[in-house]
Amino acid sequence: MSVMERRRVSARRESLLGDEPGAFASARFVRISPMKARRVVDMVRGQGVDDALALLRFAPQAASETVYKVLESAVANAETTEGLDRNTLVVSKARVDEGPTMKRWRPRAQGRASRINKRTSHITLVVQPRVEAGADTGTTKKKGRKA
Repeated sequence: MSVMERRRVSARRESLLGDEPGAFASARFVRISPMKARRVVDMVRGQGVDDALALLRFAPQAASETVYKVLESAVANAETTEGLDRNTLVVSKARVDEGPTMKRWRPRAQGRASRINKRTSHITLVVQPRVEAGADTGTTKKKGRKA
C-alpha cells in the first residue's frame, strides 16, 4: 500500500475499533468516581442506541447525565464521519478508566486532618452497527461424542 492510498487513522481508533465500522466518543476528567460511573455504563453495554438513551434519560444515578452526553456524541460521530444509520447502532464497548485523583484535606477533631480523595473518570463509549443474526461467524459446531 502506498502512502497516498493509506488513510490516516488515530491510534485510539485503531485500538478501539480496528478496521471495523463504527465510532467512539470519550469524556475525560469527569468529576465522578469510576466505581459509580461503571454502574451506569454496565447498564447500557450491548444495548441498542435508542434503548440505551431512554434508559439513561430516566436513570437516577448522577453519572447517567454524563454517559448520556458521551453516547449522543458517539452517535453523532458515527452518523457524520462514518455515514452509519442510527437505527442499526449498538453500544459495543463501554469502559470507564480512572483519572487523576485530587487530594484535599478536611479538618477533624483535636487538630487532626484527614485526606479526602476527589476521584475523576475517563468514560469511553464505542458504537458499531448491529451484527445480523443470520451472518456466519466462521465457527462451526462440532458434534459431541457419545460416552
